[in-house]
Amino acid sequence: QVRLVESGGGLVQAGGSLRLSCVVSGRTITTIPMGWFRQTPGKGREFVATIDYSGSYTYYTNSVKGRFSISRDNAENTVFLQMVNLKPEDTGVYFCAARRSAYSGTTAAAASYDYWGQGTQVTVSS
Repeated sequence: QVRLVESGGGLVQAGGSLRLSCVVSGRTITTIPMGWFRQTPGKGREFVATIDYSGSYTYYTNSVKGRFSISRDNAENTVFLQMVNLKPEDTGVYFCAARRSAYSGTTAAAASYDYWGQGTQVTVSS
């Protein structure tokens, strides 16, 4: 059974930083792209960032470009989301997601991801 477990969320003031981690068990992530999404009451589930299987290609939603950085440690089966200069509008539950098929492309479409974590809450106060 594939399991994704996020951690690292919390309460931070605007301008602060957080680093989210997503540890995957049940399969290796070496050959699959990974993504981060967030969910807020007003917007639903929103794409944040994605990274290809090797870590050489990344893609971000416009609102987080220059502030968030996605990375991966395939040896540890872990994906990270470094967030700096956080804003109140970044508040939400952050989810890690993985695609099933080896060497599949990166995508911002939530429906293309097969495995999801339970989420970690990020709250940014003004």
